[in-house]
Amino acid sequence: MKKKNNEQSINNTETVKQEKSFVDNVKDLKDLIAPSGIDATSTNKLEIISSTSKYARTMLVSTLPRMCTFPQLLRGMYTFGDINVSVFITPISESKSQNELNRTINELESERIVAQERGQINRESSLAQKRAEAEELRDAIASGLDKLFEASIICTLYAYSIEELDKQTELLSSEMAKTLTGMKTAWAMQEDAFKSNLPLGEDKIRKVHTFDRRSMATVFPFINSDVGHENGIPIGFNRQTGLPILYDNFSPTLSNYNMVIFGKSGAGKGVTIKTLIARSAVLMGIESLALDAEGEYGVVADALGGLNVVISPSSNTIINPFDIEPEITRDEITGREKVVLNVENKVEDVTQILLTMARGSTRTEDVNEVTKQIIAEAAADEYAALGITNDVNSLYERNINGIVQNNYLGRTKKKMPTIGSWYRRLVTNANQNTNPDYRVHYSYLVKVMKQYVRELNGQMAYFDGQSTFDLLDGTSFINLDISNLEERFARPLAQQILLSWIWEKYVKKNSEDKTKAGKKRVLVDEAWMLLPYPEAVDFLNKMARRARKRNVSLAVVSQRFQDFYEKSEVQAVLTSSDTKLFLAQDKSEIQYIKEVFKLSEGEASFLTTCSRGQGLFKVGEQTAIMEIVPTKKEFEFIETNINKLQNRQQA
Repeated sequence: MKKKNNEQSINNTETVKQEKSFVDNVKDLKDLIAPSGIDATSTNKLEIISSTSKYARTMLVSTLPRMCTFPQLLRGMYTFGDINVSVFITPISESKSQNELNRTINELESERIVAQERGQINRESSLAQKRAEAEELRDAIASGLDKLFEASIICTLYAYSIEELDKQTELLSSEMAKTLTGMKTAWAMQEDAFKSNLPLGEDKIRKVHTFDRRSMATVFPFINSDVGHENGIPIGFNRQTGLPILYDNFSPTLSNYNMVIFGKSGAGKGVTIKTLIARSAVLMGIESLALDAEGEYGVVADALGGLNVVISPSSNTIINPFDIEPEITRDEITGREKVVLNVENKVEDVTQILLTMARGSTRTEDVNEVTKQIIAEAAADEYAALGITNDVNSLYERNINGIVQNNYLGRTKKKMPTIGSWYRRLVTNANQNTNPDYRVHYSYLVKVMKQYVRELNGQMAYFDGQSTFDLLDGTSFINLDISNLEERFARPLAQQILLSWIWEKYVKKNSEDKTKAGKKRVLVDEAWMLLPYPEAVDFLNKMARRARKRNVSLAVVSQRFQDFYEKSEVQAVLTSSDTKLFLAQDKSEIQYIKEVFKLSEGEASFLTTCSRGQGLFKVGEQTAIMEIVPTKKEFEFIETNINKLQNRQQA
């Protein structure tokens, strides 16, 4: 009997051991999410070892400004990018606060007396002010109107390389310096600092700052994700709050009125910009002009009662790049407006266009400063031959007595130079040239530029001649359709020529006085076509910088952000655009957007997975996840999907 009991006891013990072994081998949540290991041997960083190693650096807020402003104090840290932030707050008892403040007041008074005896007037005044503030705070705490807190603020940066981690550290320090907040690395405390920044609620380093009740409130990350303006058009819905987003392209809260829209093919760029154009025309009276590279906006012009102009080799429409218009400027001292004519600027614009033509689709390097000088001299001579100077009256015909002639509609404007007349002058100058250094450049230009001259039957002569139409103020929407031109070179060239012409005919006419100027928008669709041509990029940059002065918004729409990221010459377009909309992106593009605009991991992931019409909407310092939902009626003229259009027509 005893032997049998012993055997049963042994069996029970074995069962317990097996159950314990099974329990020990079960993975809990920590085991599932923990990395393979963490290397904490370095004094200023950690290496998180996993399938893809990542580096982390924990930093502390070392100094704070004397005055704190919500929500600016720590906003740069909260929205920085791949970062975790922890704030530990500990209330200080009233008795301890009173004792500490009394001691501080006594110390300040002692120092003030010493400064007074030494004749240090500035220091004495500063110490007296600090003492008064300390007394005011002490009295407020005694009456229950205020309270003191100790707080430590810790953040951890993450990157996939040490070089990137160092770069992000420097950028964060620079960003926080804007609010006079000092940052320093938790030197030789990286392990404890990293643990403090885990969601365990334990501060292991206790590097604290003292706050009163109001300043303590400024550290809370309650940043409103709602983007919008008090007056504006409903452009979409905030997916986080469900509220409509009202957007005013010309809000005085914006530093400029430009906007950029990036998204892969099929992301909804066309639908978004058409919705914006249509609603802003109807609800706010904003006039828009589109440079249409794909032939998408003609139906919008028809729906809004606007104007659709098709430019193609077979059309009779001519736009003359030599057209020049007077502009209204305002004297900065007197505030009075005056009408001026700047021929020198126009000669430079025409020269840039002719340079692009001369380089051609091959973008040859044979065109240099000598070539530019030859082109510019012939262009300047064309205006001089017609008597066009910086005098506004020189634009108009005069009678035999030298008086500007009038007809029943007003003054009669002179005919402008054309590419054909410029080419004839170029040939004349080439024949008269005696400088051997210029001979090869003249020869090149005479051969290459022949293709743009109508009387020589040039195959790209559709910009040679007097303009056949003008842009009228008050037109809700004007569409310049260049989709029938050859895509590789003719369309980018047309974009550059039309941008210059739009500046003369559409933008410069707007007064610099915002109370008199109408609100206008210039849309450049498929802007990536311009980027290989330096003169075109230069003019796009110039328009981006100068549009706000004329109460004009430049809207740039493109597929590939990487093209803008890699080309430094076009950076002014991004920096001069206060409104940015990122629709669905390719995974190959997202890293560039994330780096430039400091997107979080969640925001970047959203842009690679979001549906058509959804995106990240950034207006100034505000950001929201937006969804554009056009009405059924709007879809009749803004839909761009060919299959859906065919199905609708059949239905």
